[in-house]
Amino acid sequence: MSGASRDRAALVEELTAANERWASDWSGEPPAMPGLRIAVVACMDARLPVLDALGLRLGDAHVIRNAGGVVTDDVVRSLVLSQRFLGTTAIVLVHHTDCGLAKVDDDTLAAELEAETGVRPGFAFQAFDDPEADTRESIERLEAVPFLPHRDLVVGFVYDVDTHRLLPVV
Repeated sequence: MSGASRDRAALVEELTAANERWASDWSGEPPAMPGLRIAVVACMDARLPVLDALGLRLGDAHVIRNAGGVVTDDVVRSLVLSQRFLGTTAIVLVHHTDCGLAKVDDDTLAAELEAETGVRPGFAFQAFDDPEADTRESIERLEAVPFLPHRDLVVGFVYDVDTHRLLPVV
């Protein structure tokens, strides 16, 4: 798939063709309930191969990704559903080095968007400088969520984009 500009029809065609190749080789059916009973919250950065980095396969875990791997209300919503209805009992957080959110200032970006559109975003970007410290704060945040029945097993890592190693956050 090329990264050059393309129209909707070309994008749909590229993705449909890729899906056809993938589906024609499909064998087996992963369970709806994650086999390892893990939910992963990770950054959406394309350099972070979440399943590979954690040694997981399709069907092993729920994977929730967003900018920075930030624990937002929507992430908590997904984790509550993952634990209460789909059997997960552990949460793994994965931040990474050289994260784009470290280059963002919430107030500056919100002001730029407001100047451009006339509307200030109703959400925070939740930028951070230190991925390890933010992972630690995210662990604490999740451990305090009363709606999560399995908040006692939350672990965190920082993925080093240069060495491809996971650094445990304790």
